Amino acid sequence: MKIVIINGPNLNLLGVREKSIYGKESFEHYFDKLKARNRLIDLTYFQSNIEGELINKLHQEGFSADGIILNAGGYTHTSIALADAISAITSPVMEVHISNIYARESFRHHSYLSSRCVGVICGLGLEGYRLALDYFLQKREKDKAEVS
Repeated sequence: MKIVIINGPNLNLLGVREKSIYGKESFEHYFDKLKARNRLIDLTYFQSNIEGELINKLHQEGFSADGIILNAGGYTHTSIALADAISAITSPVMEVHISNIYARESFRHHSYLSSRCVGVICGLGLEGYRLALDYFLQKREKDKAEVS
């Protein structure tokens, strides 16, 4: 099973920036723990502050990955191009946000991505990524059971 985590702008600063919102742990440290817990999964991680690189990664992985976990950061609220990229690929995408975007500034309440994703997880900190991964694992098991 192949799952790709894609993080957008400023998420490279997790553990350093706005710790009261995003926590004290770096994503790299969290990702190492997530990989250790799920050794039988091909789990990869990509981060970019550049919108076009995120789109390119979606295009690159979006026809072979069993699932994509996407935290597009601020692009969530601005990028029709990312929404179009999600629509163009066949891999299911789960939208994840570390903070509760609905408890923050009003401009963060709208996502151009949500309607193109299989679901949205927000406000649960880094554990949102684990929950998204669990969703894809459970979906795989359910799909296997239906085929049997």
